[in-house]
Amino acid sequence: MSTVTRYFFNVISASGAVTDLEGTELASLEDARAEAILDAREQMSDAIRAGRDVSSRSIEICNEAGDIVLVLPFREAISMTE
Repeated sequence: MSTVTRYFFNVISASGAVTDLEGTELASLEDARAEAILDAREQMSDAIRAGRDVSSRSIEICNEAGDIVLVLPFREAISMTE
């Protein structure tokens, strides 16, 4: 029997936080990290198209108890290659 955990993805910036009130049920913290990477990439892509830099933001992943289990800086969601 596999268990799932509800993870919450809060976006943290210099101007404050956007709190995820719904969360997403995922099988593992590794899956939550992968989801955060996709979210960060999508937000950075949207920002670049609008001429903004949001690379200093991060995503705080919290469990159902509200504990922060991982912080993913947006910069870690991209690989810098030439």
